[in-house]
Amino acid sequence: MTEAEKNQRLTAFFQQYVTDHKRDFMERVLAQRTRHVTVVLEDIVQSQNASAVVRTCECLGLQDIHIVENYSKYGTNKKVLKGSHHWVNLIRHKGRGRDNTRACFQHLKEKGYQIVVTDPAPDGLSIFDVPVDKPVALVMGNEWKGISDSARAYTDQKVHIPMAGFTESLNISVSSAICLSTLLNKLRQSSGIAWQLPDEEKEVIRLAWLRNVVRRSDLLEREFLKSIA
Repeated sequence: MTEAEKNQRLTAFFQQYVTDHKRDFMERVLAQRTRHVTVVLEDIVQSQNASAVVRTCECLGLQDIHIVENYSKYGTNKKVLKGSHHWVNLIRHKGRGRDNTRACFQHLKEKGYQIVVTDPAPDGLSIFDVPVDKPVALVMGNEWKGISDSARAYTDQKVHIPMAGFTESLNISVSSAICLSTLLNKLRQSSGIAWQLPDEEKEVIRLAWLRNVVRRSDLLEREFLKSIA
């Protein structure tokens, strides 16, 4: 039995423990999931900020979130997360003795992403003008220092949210919500862009989600695998 066949049988096994309503809801969410847009959080200091962005990403349909840890360790705030981290993939870039920002960017560029970093300076491109024909990785910098010099050096484009007031910047969670809503609305209204997940990726995520919602799924899975061995 191949790994794909085993996972398909596991999915069918777990689905019998889930109501029709919950299965339908899961499929509706999965149909809106995308990896065409992703977020990179670079050295976010405050756990409530990082958690708020993760929650925003999940609500808006992103599947992957990249965490860069050069000098600030990723922390969580469960009250802010509201369980959102259970439904997304958090990819952490935290190798010692290396520039994790550059490593993250290289990883994303190899997958075809254009790297856009947020910066309040008006010399960048307006977020409303960012093209979405290619996958977009939106980089949110540190709350106090902003994006790093390394991020500036290896980015493809700086972007900003046009302001109409005296204050030059927004909180990171608000900024991410505005930027992502803008990009995703543009993406979902575009024709000819394959932004939804392919079936094989949906199968992997579907199984992971079922493991989350079925009580004692680890014990059930062990017994089921014994029965089909």
